[in-house]
Amino acid sequence: MTVDKPGTRAETLVASIEAQIEQQHLSPGAWLGTKEDLRTRSGFARATVNEAVRLLESRGRVVIKPGRGGGLYVAAASPIVRLRHTLLTVDDAASVADAIAMRDALELLVATDAARHCTRQDVAELRKQLTVMRRATDSTDAFMRANWALHERIVRVSPNQMLQGVYLGLTQCIAERAITAESDDPGHRAEHMANRLEVHITLVDAIASGDLARTRAAVERHADGTAEAGSGVSWPQP
Repeated sequence: MTVDKPGTRAETLVASIEAQIEQQHLSPGAWLGTKEDLRTRSGFARATVNEAVRLLESRGRVVIKPGRGGGLYVAAASPIVRLRHTLLTVDDAASVADAIAMRDALELLVATDAARHCTRQDVAELRKQLTVMRRATDSTDAFMRANWALHERIVRVSPNQMLQGVYLGLTQCIAERAITAESDDPGHRAEHMANRLEVHITLVDAIASGDLARTRAAVERHADGTAEAGSGVSWPQP
């Protein structure tokens, strides 16, 4: 299995497996191997493989069957999965700008729906993802992708499958075409990331509270900081 290096290791492995499914025209139910097979073929660590499998399962690309004869199998494409892949067929800069605008318009609906349906387990996982963001502040690219992963987890709180499909498809479209540029001023970059981390902590706290007015205010504050003129950092951030 050939893997490139852009993005996180898990996302690289996900892209490789998805390409295998498409290029080999694998039908639903086709066996892709076990996690150990993927680890051996890719050379990635077990934690990376586990994260890649989690992403593939959450995107509706694979089904995991436990026990003897188990492993990863190609999933039947649901209408939501097909919608996501339709969103990924556009490949120009304008389409990315359109995707960002559409996703930003959905943020309030995503957050308030999460506030209505958030469980203790959801809150624990959202706070865990905040920790990942906090630990990624030494890299613009890693921080950005941890940021996106947090928003992907927020939308999964919602029981609205159509909302999930559209939002995740837009985020994946943006992530696969994102270009990041480190600021020439490390001090400014650190300040910028600290600000974005604090904004996302406020957002998660609001969602966890279940207070819709507080959540709306957190979304408005989040939106106010998504574009900073002259920041020296180019990244379409949620």
